[in-house]
Amino acid sequence: MQSVIKVSNLTKQFKGLTAVNDLSFTVNKGDVYGFLGQNGAGKSTTIRMLLTLIAPTSGNIELFGMNLKKHRSEILRQVGAVVEKPDVYKYLSAYENVSLFAKLSGITVTNKLVMDQLEMVGLASRAKDIVKTFSQGMKQRLGIGIALVHNPQLIILDEPTNGLDPQGIADIRNLILRLSKDMGKTIVVSSHLLSEIEQVASRLLIIDKGKKLVEGNAHELFDPAQTIVEIETTNNSLALQQLQQSNWRNLLQPQRGQNILLKLHRNDVPALHRGLVEMNVEVISFQPRHNLEDFFLQITSNNQHVQAFTN
Repeated sequence: MQSVIKVSNLTKQFKGLTAVNDLSFTVNKGDVYGFLGQNGAGKSTTIRMLLTLIAPTSGNIELFGMNLKKHRSEILRQVGAVVEKPDVYKYLSAYENVSLFAKLSGITVTNKLVMDQLEMVGLASRAKDIVKTFSQGMKQRLGIGIALVHNPQLIILDEPTNGLDPQGIADIRNLILRLSKDMGKTIVVSSHLLSEIEQVASRLLIIDKGKKLVEGNAHELFDPAQTIVEIETTNNSLALQQLQQSNWRNLLQPQRGQNILLKLHRNDVPALHRGLVEMNVEVISFQPRHNLEDFFLQITSNNQHVQAFTN
């Protein structure tokens, strides 16, 4: 499969602080690539290196099969990005903003070009309105429209849903899906809203303290055979001893806090519940964990849990 981004052993240090630590990953053509990590994990630093806003301490970045350092101008002509809040002129109209940025990109501006961009992001009806009157979600969509005015093949969005209300979040989600499915764009999107990433991403990268924890196809990471069940009982120590002496012992995982964790296939969850009843274990809560938020919290709260989801 053709790679659009190939990062190898990327490291960035700031006065003794290692923000990105020997990071390697690949984004393939057509991916919606979810880039996840807690605050301070190194996501924004990595994105800024991809956009040449800061230079890496060491490592290599290739985009479209070319070395970023050697072919910067050629590469960036094929990239569109919105890093955090979009930079738009709030006292100009949406139409004037798109026109201005198109001219700065060296593009011949026509009415059709500008209106097509605004139509794509759902702002054609507000073309003549001053941006100061827009909601934050509308400003985000305008920023994406501006980032796409030169028809880039790769789109990088850093926290595109920050500060948005539910409707704004849904608008950005639908826009990402449309750009991917209808226009064939490759998209890298970082976000703290894990439920949104789960709905759009085809592949995922999770980093913590600048290091890669896991990377892979979304459907593989959420294999039903990798379901984690978290159990709380009236006496967790006794329940754990009973499970260690039962046929379920090989499915036990390292504990998170005081609760008991087991990894099993989703179809075996009812049998586990029956087994606990037969052992007279008094269960307070019994929660199968099989979504992105649970997966993320497991592996970022304690790196020892990575194997529970990837082996």
